[in-house]
Amino acid sequence: MLTKRFFNYIYEVFFSFLLVVHWLFKFITSLFYKFFDRIIILSFIVFVCFSSLFSLQVVEKNADPEEVLLSFLRRKVGLTGTKYGCGGGGCGACTVMVSTYDRNQRTVVHYTVIACLQPIVTLHGAAVVTVEGIGSTKTKLHPVQERIAKAHGSQCGFCTPGMVMSMYTLLRNKPQPTMEDIREALGGNLCRCTGYRPIIDGFKTFCESEVGVDQNIILMSTIRMLPCELFPMDCFLPLDPSQDLIFPPELMIMEKKVSGDALYFQGERVNLVAPFKLSHLLELKAEHPSAPLIVGNTTIGPKMLLKGVYHPLVIYAGRISELKAVTWGETGLTVGAACSLSTLQKEVEKVVVETEEEKTRGYRALLQTLRCLAGKQIRNMAVGSLFDKQGHPAAENICNVVFLCLSSDGMRSIPLDEKLFADFGKTVLRPEEVLLSIDIPYTKPWEFVAAYRQAQRREFAFSFLNAGMKVAIKEGTDVVESLSIYYGGVGPTLVKPKLTCQQLVSRSWGEDLLSEGCRLLKEDVDVSPSIHGGRAEFRKTLAISFFFKFYMQVVLEMRERVGKLRIMSTLWDLVSEAQPSADLVGRPSMHQSAFQQATGEAKYYDDLPLVQGELFIFMVTSTRAHAKIINIDPSEALKMPGMVTFVSAGDVPGANCRLWFNNPEELFAEEEVVCVGQIIGAVVAESREQARRAAKEVHVTYHDLQPVFFTIEDAIRHESYFEPKRKVERGDVDEALKTAEHILEDEIYMGGQEHFYMETQGVIAVPKGEHEEMDLFVATQHAAFTQELVGMALGVDSNKITCHVKRLGGGFGGKVMKIASLSAITAVAAHKTGRAVRCCLERGDDMLITSGRHPFLGKYKVGYNNDGTIVAADITYYSNGGSTLDESIMDKAVLHMDNGYKIPNLRGRGVVCKTYLPSYTAFRGFGGPQGLMVMESVLHEVAVRCGLPAEKVRDINMYREEQSYTHHKQPFNPTDMVRCWDECLERANYQDRLRAVQLFNSSNRWKKRGISAVNMLVICLVQGAALVNIYKDGSVLVTHGGTEMGQGINTKAIQIASRVLKVPVSSIFTKETCTGNVPNAAPSAASFGTDAVGMAVKDACEKLMRRLQPLMEKNPQNTWKQWVNEAFFQKTSLSATGFFMGPPTDVDWEKGEGQAYYYFTFGACCSEVEIDCLTGDHKNIRTDIVMDVGKSINPALDIGQVEGGFVQGVGLYTIEELQFSPDGVLMTRGPSQYKVPALCDVPAELNVHLLANAENPHAIYLSKGIGEPPVFFGSTIFFAIKAAIAAARTERGLGDAFPLSSPATAEKIRMACQDEFTKMASPPTDGAMAPWCLDV
Repeated sequence: MLTKRFFNYIYEVFFSFLLVVHWLFKFITSLFYKFFDRIIILSFIVFVCFSSLFSLQVVEKNADPEEVLLSFLRRKVGLTGTKYGCGGGGCGACTVMVSTYDRNQRTVVHYTVIACLQPIVTLHGAAVVTVEGIGSTKTKLHPVQERIAKAHGSQCGFCTPGMVMSMYTLLRNKPQPTMEDIREALGGNLCRCTGYRPIIDGFKTFCESEVGVDQNIILMSTIRMLPCELFPMDCFLPLDPSQDLIFPPELMIMEKKVSGDALYFQGERVNLVAPFKLSHLLELKAEHPSAPLIVGNTTIGPKMLLKGVYHPLVIYAGRISELKAVTWGETGLTVGAACSLSTLQKEVEKVVVETEEEKTRGYRALLQTLRCLAGKQIRNMAVGSLFDKQGHPAAENICNVVFLCLSSDGMRSIPLDEKLFADFGKTVLRPEEVLLSIDIPYTKPWEFVAAYRQAQRREFAFSFLNAGMKVAIKEGTDVVESLSIYYGGVGPTLVKPKLTCQQLVSRSWGEDLLSEGCRLLKEDVDVSPSIHGGRAEFRKTLAISFFFKFYMQVVLEMRERVGKLRIMSTLWDLVSEAQPSADLVGRPSMHQSAFQQATGEAKYYDDLPLVQGELFIFMVTSTRAHAKIINIDPSEALKMPGMVTFVSAGDVPGANCRLWFNNPEELFAEEEVVCVGQIIGAVVAESREQARRAAKEVHVTYHDLQPVFFTIEDAIRHESYFEPKRKVERGDVDEALKTAEHILEDEIYMGGQEHFYMETQGVIAVPKGEHEEMDLFVATQHAAFTQELVGMALGVDSNKITCHVKRLGGGFGGKVMKIASLSAITAVAAHKTGRAVRCCLERGDDMLITSGRHPFLGKYKVGYNNDGTIVAADITYYSNGGSTLDESIMDKAVLHMDNGYKIPNLRGRGVVCKTYLPSYTAFRGFGGPQGLMVMESVLHEVAVRCGLPAEKVRDINMYREEQSYTHHKQPFNPTDMVRCWDECLERANYQDRLRAVQLFNSSNRWKKRGISAVNMLVICLVQGAALVNIYKDGSVLVTHGGTEMGQGINTKAIQIASRVLKVPVSSIFTKETCTGNVPNAAPSAASFGTDAVGMAVKDACEKLMRRLQPLMEKNPQNTWKQWVNEAFFQKTSLSATGFFMGPPTDVDWEKGEGQAYYYFTFGACCSEVEIDCLTGDHKNIRTDIVMDVGKSINPALDIGQVEGGFVQGVGLYTIEELQFSPDGVLMTRGPSQYKVPALCDVPAELNVHLLANAENPHAIYLSKGIGEPPVFFGSTIFFAIKAAIAAARTERGLGDAFPLSSPATAEKIRMACQDEFTKMASPPTDGAMAPWCLDV
């Protein structure tokens, strides 16, 4: 404590000196510069950044208004713990805490912000706390950092600093939070690895209730029925708020003594002025009416940063106290226009608690909307959609909200209604006007108010449609006095169906009014088929459905209840009592780098410091899907500041192609482009920003070519396929189809999926300066392939190229192929310039260039009997391969097609379609989720047509003989598969819950539930290498060919080495993956990383032990260090390589048979969902998983992989939807358009069980690979949704057999629940309108 106070005293004295210098400089400059319209004053910004050892006082002269906090922290301050994830505020990876002194409240406030949107010039007088500032492995961890690490909540670790800062800030404001507080705090943070459960497990220990206890769930072992924990909860560091960082007193003094002068900033392109007085703001708006106003920068920021929108002058209004005032009056609440959405939410919550209910109906509707808008960080920054006149219609209109606007001409009031909006993003506010405040009156007696919205994701997503509705009923009657309905999302501006509102006045609130209202809305709400964003039919259906919900809400006088987040449980097999406590194999062990990841100390490729003279590269990509390149003109780009050179095909000294199993793909398109997003060239500049701007000035002239098509169906029509095609057949399918009692012919389409690893792809290429050597620090899952391709591109041998991979911020198969091409391009630039070159793809470009999971179309013809037995199936798989054959994954899809079902006559054919889209590539599951999905769809549809429960049809068709054979004639034992299935149904209490679902559905017309279970059979193969060195001090260094990307491969390698060498894990260390240490390594993919690397590490360690054994036997009393030293002096080698290669695997595709894989992994999953038939929204209620991982090496890591894979599968099958325009342009290029699962999408109850007494003799210590198989379990959510839809359709007299493609989005769910409202929204049938997007 003394040390802390000493450091505080030192920095206070030092900062006071800087403050004096600052004010002196400001006084002198003010003597020379008086008028803004003549010159911009170059102003200081003064703020404080906290590091783990001291507080860093930042005095930035000449601050650039375009620079955001994220780039400033990472590049100028050197605090790289704050990560770049998307650049648009949509992922939470760059979350930091900002503390400011609030002059209105006279207190210090702490709040999270998104650093990628926060301009540094707006932080004058603020304290910024990053993840490095709250704790360190070098000093002391903060309890938040310790608990997320020990609870196994950090896998790849890239999202961890943001999670830590969100939780840390919550605890600064509320040391004993509730679970709802935690849910809200983390709502704006995405994680692609963990599935969120371990993060919640760690953070729930801070809750008010008894630490770590949930009364609803009892954790019990699968063997001994004793309590078991994935992490101990009795040895955490205590949370002591008295030890928190103090707000720097000098900043408080500075804010209290602020002079009232404006701040002026001049950048390279943009100027910013921050007035202190409202009168000055009005003067500025009068002089510069086109200058946008910002406070949170959440609207203007993304447009300037991501879309290149240019504003020469920006006005920051966040320093004006009148705009931040909050007042309560007799009529309601008045909120200043510069108050954040979080402030508005807080004040509204206060009103709701302290005021009688009938006066706060409008406030409750507004609150319901606010809680769904963006994440906590954005709500802390955003100030309401209308402040900068970027109007986005919302539910505020139903609260009789009034805007008070001010200009040099005076003040006026503007009601928030349909007249406020002139067009999309434009209001009737005059250019010189400023919004001063927002008046939100109380609701009057007998007024009923509601707000509705429907989005791709339940929270943290823009809505397709939102609505606000209010009705005033004549007191004591049911007669309508007035009715107001407003819609946002049915046109370019706010829409009020005037005729409907007028015609329903003076009518009784009854069924006649409902019928007439729906009829009127059908005519009154016109949704253009060409509406921006598409989904016209869905939007119109929602408009009518929302009115129906409002009608029912008023009739029943009730509100929706908000469900609570439940704690999730995990069960696994205990290790034997005979196993020594020092042997950690089979025990939950924390990720090796968890503490470093939680403190921001873990380094990813873009965290490495700049190399002297380093340049930055930015890709120039095709804007045409199929065209001949006529000319590439970089002349304008080369004239721009900071530009160094332009590289293209002519600059490649070696081969301008990537070769993968004889399938070439150009690095730079040379003569012809075959997709939008294909790399044509690249600009190289001194900085990232300069390279980005210059890339837009490279002009490419095209001549369009034909044909151009993008979908699987179009490829089939054009007979556009890649070779080879695949076929596997068992039995006589054609003959069996003739004898089957019933024939079913159908198809299912499954959309693609974006990897959305939190860390975008990139590389740093560093020329060594001699012998043509080059080092690459690269984010790749396959360092050897990257090394090989770079060597080919440069025309040098692989031994001169060294690839270094410390860790990846997620991979999922997406960092195998495309990163090799990007590395080769970057290496070419480094070769040409002779300087280091850094490539870091922005999120939008990453999604455009690298592509993702293959879309699939499965067509099938099935013969089945009345009892549900399938006697024959003929299935053809079509995948969209894109423009070149990357990793087609079709082999695995075809080999997975039986999925544990013994269909005696089975034929599978696989065809990869060639289209004009970016090439699809490997993704977690590698074709398995698609291949298995088609078979499960077959089982589901057969069950429907037989009138049988789906699980019964699955059960009777399973392999059960001890010696069974797959359709490609590989033998296996399905005993553990059947055990997983039976145990899953039992643990899920399936039969009782199925009856409960049926009872629920019979009692609820507009909400339906569904429950579904599937089993799984997945296959694996392995190969790996390792190097183990023992040093004289007894420490051990393990190096292997695998890549650490969150799966814990390094942690397991250490556990294995510890067991073999019989030394504690603290004595073992793993370094980076390096092609100079372990050559020719296989990729870390397909779930075989631990199998391959673990066996190789074991092999190397056993070699070393054999060398040490004689010394150990001779001197058994010695210590490990003594044995090692003695071996050294006896000239015994203390270094050994290890290698493992499983038995040969091969398929003879001519015969359609062979030993395709090394072993099988089994599992089963059961999920229950609830859908809203009126909106298409769904809730994931509960999921139970039983997984066969053999004898787990590390249950904590394996369970984390199961949960993470499952949640990724939830995204694949329900919400992750890629949209391509009719011109083949990817439109979903960031988290604002593409939604991955957030915390709100995780089942309220998630139970994971590892199958007990399961052993796998083919892999390391009887374990099994686990990373990829659980993705398929997300399909249980899809089939449960389909069952719920069927229940709704059956009730309406419709057939329970209907098409539903994956993902089962809200739109598809709603439109499948056909009713009178969907009929009213039926689109025109002329087919003249081009679709908004394509199912590719």
